Formats: sequence, C-alpha cells, structure tokens
Amino acid sequence: MIKWTKRLIASFGASFLWLICLIYFTQGFRSFVWTAISYQFKDELKLSPSTSQFVFSVAFFPWSVKPLYGIISDCIPFRGRKRIPYLVIATVFSLVPWIILGSNSTSRDSKWHLTMFLTVQNLGSAMADVVVDAMIAEAARHDRASFAGDLQSVSWMAMALGGICGSLLGGYALSGLQIDTIFLLFSVLPTIQLISCQFVEEKSVHSKTLQEYSMSRDLLTNGNTSDDDSPLVKMYSSISTRRKKGKKKSKSSVLNARKSKILEKDDSMAFKWFHSIKEAIYDLCRAFRQPMILRPMFWFFLAHVTIPDLSTVVFYYQTEVLKLEASFLGTTRVCGWLGLMLGTFIYNRHLKYMKLRRTLMCAHIGLFLVNLQQIIVVSRINVAYGVSDKTMVLWGSALADAINQFKFMPFLILSGQLCPPGIEGTLFALFMSINNLGSTLGSFVGAGLASILNIDSGSFDNLLWGIIIRALCNFIPIAFLFLIPKEATGTSA
Repeated sequence: MIKWTKRLIASFGASFLWLICLIYFTQGFRSFVWTAISYQFKDELKLSPSTSQFVFSVAFFPWSVKPLYGIISDCIPFRGRKRIPYLVIATVFSLVPWIILGSNSTSRDSKWHLTMFLTVQNLGSAMADVVVDAMIAEAARHDRASFAGDLQSVSWMAMALGGICGSLLGGYALSGLQIDTIFLLFSVLPTIQLISCQFVEEKSVHSKTLQEYSMSRDLLTNGNTSDDDSPLVKMYSSISTRRKKGKKKSKSSVLNARKSKILEKDDSMAFKWFHSIKEAIYDLCRAFRQPMILRPMFWFFLAHVTIPDLSTVVFYYQTEVLKLEASFLGTTRVCGWLGLMLGTFIYNRHLKYMKLRRTLMCAHIGLFLVNLQQIIVVSRINVAYGVSDKTMVLWGSALADAINQFKFMPFLILSGQLCPPGIEGTLFALFMSINNLGSTLGSFVGAGLASILNIDSGSFDNLLWGIIIRALCNFIPIAFLFLIPKEATGTSA
C-alpha cells in the first residue's frame, strides 16, 4: 500500500493527489450537513413532506446542467488557465453559503432564502465535480501516468470514506450541536480546499505565446538562444545578423511589433471563445443525436422519471411515526454506503459479463422487492412478527443502495463505451446530467404524488398507497429495455 501510494505521488504530485482526495471526500461528507438541512425543513420551517421534497429538487437542479460548466472551463481560460481558477470560483460558491447560513439566523428562517443558498452551494459543488473530473482526465493523458486508472479508485475511496464519516457523524452532531455550529463546522472543508488550490500548478494556455515573446526579446538582446531549429529563432537570427552588418534596426520597434501581434490576438480572444463554445455545443449535439447514444440515455432518463421519489416523505414517516433518532438514521446511511461498496464489488466480480438488459431488469425487480419491504414496515406487519422497525430500516437502506449500484454501474460503463473520441469529458458530463435531471424530475413527481395523496406531517394514512404505486412503477422501465443495445455487457470489449 505504501509503495503504491509513493508511485501515485511520483506520477501526479502530492499536492494534486491531496486536492483530488479532499474534493471527493468533501463530496461524500456533504451528508453531514444535509442531514441537518432535512431536520431544518421539518422541525424549524414546518414544511410538509411534499413541499420539503420540492425544495430539495430545486436546490439540487445545478447538478443537472453539468455540461455547461465543462464547456465554459474548456473554452474560456481565466488568465490563461482552465482548471484551477474555476475550481477556486466553485469552492467559493460552496463555502460562502454555509458561512452565511451559520452566522445569520434570518438566512435560514425563510424557505426561499434557504433554498437560494442551498442552490448556490450545489452550483459550486457540481462545478467543482466537473472541473476535478477534467483534471483527472488531463492527468491521465500524460505519459508519466503509467497507471492513471488508479486515480478513479482513489477518488471513489475518498468519496466513500467521506460519505461514511459524514453520515456517521451527522446524526450524532444533531444530538449535541446547534444547526449553526454544524454549518460552520462543515465550512472548514471548503476552506481547506480553497487553500489547497493555491499549491497545485497549472500550465497556462498562453505559455507558448509568452515563451516565444520572451525568446524573441532575449535573442534581440543577446543574439543567441538554445533552440536553434525554431522558426522564431531563424526569423530573429536574421534580424540580429542584419543589424550586425550595418542594417540598423531599432530594437524597441521590433519588440513593439511583436507586442502588437500579441495584443491583436488578445483582441480576437472573445471571438475565439464564442467560436469554441459554438463548436463544442455543435459537436455535443451532433454526437448525442445518434440513435446508438440517444436511445440508451433516454432509457436511463425514463427509469428515473417514471418512478416517483418518496425519500423525503419516508424520512418524515421514520422520524414522526417510527420515532427513529437522528443518530440511528445516520447509521442507516453508513449501511447504505457500505451497501454501495458491496454492490460495486459484486458487480465487478460476478455481473460485469452479464448482458446489460438482464442486469437492469434484475435491478428493477430488486428495487420492487425493496419497496415491498417498505410496505411491510408501513403496514406494521413486521411488528406483528416481532421484527423491529430499526432492523427493517437498516437492512432496507443497505439493500436499496446495493441494488441501485447494480443499476448505476451499467450506466457508467455504457456511457464510457458510447463516448466518441475527442469529446469524452463533455459528453460524459452530459450523460451524468441526464441521469441527475431524471432523478430531480423523479423527485418532483414524488412531491406531486404526495400532494395528490394528501400525505402530510402527522397524516400518513395514504403513504402505503404511495409506496405501492412506486413499487409498481419499477416495472415501467423494464418494458422499454429494448432501447439498451442488445449485445452490450459490463466489459469494455
């Protein structure tokens, strides 16, 4: 393990690895603070389950437009750099809302104020996620990164560790700390992230131009340079030779001419940015319109939209009816993360050679069975047979996340197979946005279903019908599995 770590540091640098791990750890650790947000909506703002779920859906919408951040960072350098400046901006967006919410009580006493700050915070987190993915992709292209694939393993392990720590500590923090303290404590991680950005070097996209200008200046001053084969050297060697032969030429005029050319390039930079963005969007749309890409992505979108998300409603039921403590709910999320890791292991070990259609069908049947487990809890059948609510909720959370991973892994694999060369990063970000948008709309559908069934805080009589409807909706995507390529498996071959 130590040898492997040293090789990673030698390939990518300690500061780069630290920043990658910190960002992904922070992404996972967000459960620490979002547990407190859930209780703020329920206990302080007295929002109904459907309203609370609607607000969550709005706040997480920035995750549905990730390609926009990728296109901007790819096409519009900031002071000659494409990644670190945008990562700094994203980190500021992630940091400032928590400081305001933690230091100003009025900012969290209004539903709309709180929603606005949470949306800005998610904007920063989503942008940082896109930028760090691009940084990993760029690092993987360097010749020195002989085992660059291990970066993905490191990032997933960091995020899983952050999720476990955040879920475990978040519930206990609510028992002994005020919510403003929780917000301020979480802001420490984005602060460290902001400081860490200063230690990662990034080569400027203008470095070549500046290097040429510096070379020309040194040549006119000294008449020599180390790069004898460069066209630029030949051009200025001619100038230097003519000057020595008596054809005097003003040194300042040559340098001013060179500066003018650079300024002309800068003047046209806005047009180049616009042209680059236009080309990127055109290439993205052209690739996405291909049936072999559009059809499977439509299936994954459909698989989210057609299944109403009732997670917030179930959270209200667990805290108000089942009387489950915040510390226990944090433990269930830890089990969920462990289930996710177990699902990843089982898929890679036993299911990756299975046809994706069959894997996705089994996943939705498994989700149907998990919903049956929730039906048992809501109808109180488990109590009649002496099985505690905590046991049912704990195992249900682990199973649900493990089975969802069986569904998410084919999505990742198929997305990687469908991305054409040249626009892999942006198109993959689009695929992730489609997945996130489907989840967001599924959450809106769940909020609408809860409203139609009149499920409210203290009134969960129709929750059973809501879960039954959700369980049956798991069969809708199965009917559209013909959209998934027939021969596609979990291998890259």
